Amino acid sequence: MEVKTTTRHAALGLSDEDVLRMYRAMVLARALDERMWLLNRQGQGHFAVPGAGHEAIAVGYILHLRPGEDWLVPHYRDLAGLLLYGMTPREVLCSYLARANDPNSGGRQNYAHWGSKKLRIKSLSSPQGPSIPQAVGLALSQKIQGEDSITFCGFGDGSSSKGDFHEALNFAGIHKLPIVFLCENNGLAISVPRRLQMAVESVAERAPGYGFPGASVDGNDVLAVYEVTKEAVERARAGEGPTLIDAKCYRLMPHTSNDDDRYRSPEEMEEAQRADPIPRFKAYLESVGLLDDDLDARIRSEVADEVEDATEFALNSPWPAPEEALKHVYAAEVKGWRP
Repeated sequence: MEVKTTTRHAALGLSDEDVLRMYRAMVLARALDERMWLLNRQGQGHFAVPGAGHEAIAVGYILHLRPGEDWLVPHYRDLAGLLLYGMTPREVLCSYLARANDPNSGGRQNYAHWGSKKLRIKSLSSPQGPSIPQAVGLALSQKIQGEDSITFCGFGDGSSSKGDFHEALNFAGIHKLPIVFLCENNGLAISVPRRLQMAVESVAERAPGYGFPGASVDGNDVLAVYEVTKEAVERARAGEGPTLIDAKCYRLMPHTSNDDDRYRSPEEMEEAQRADPIPRFKAYLESVGLLDDDLDARIRSEVADEVEDATEFALNSPWPAPEEALKHVYAAEVKGWRP
């Protein structure tokens, strides 16, 4: 394949290998989503949280972070980025099927409630709003201790309408904390459209009210996300304080496997499919000579094998022991309690 000498990704400091890795992670995340949806419909997995439509955002920001040094408080649809960050398909499926070797919670949490001590990923809860002030607390600790690290905090547009969001950003602005706030704005707070939850076009418009910059970006364009988050991360590392990013995207599947998404019209869904970030990035890679049909088929074949391997591994992994149900719940054993 002939490669152009000047490319958009090269101008951003990304190598050809980098962008192919990014594309592969997006394809792998989508394939894992599809497998978990299938396992749910087969009755083997309880609660699927698809990330389809969010892949470009997670992959776009993750390469700016340092695993195990920076604190990451991700959006629960950030699987594609976490696969680049150090999480494996086997770990993802073990988490989804609540097996004992799930590194996020040992099978205790719902799927997509990410957490890793090794990678410094803060454990999530179902409502994302409370994670925002917790992320600010992590950033405050980093500043007090003089750490050469930052906190990166992701959340949805619904969370940005909660009090947690406003109090957290206000505090972060006052103290110029080393944190980046990223709203993954798919236009829906589960089923409530943006026009009924906020009176601004972009969440980023709120940033000046807290004394720091805001930026809006096309969340379906992985390179645009990479560019805007690069600047925000560099500001945070330089001690210049927070940035609020609004990344517009579209959730291509229901909110979760328990959601009936008929609140969206067929016409709306058809329009959304045209903005799918994976075909869009594929077209870019083809345009610069890095991807052709043969390589794409090879990537997708490898991904299919990885998903099969992860599925079999997880299905054959042990369940958590019943006697460990109270582990990590109380500070010590409860006298007189018999499981």
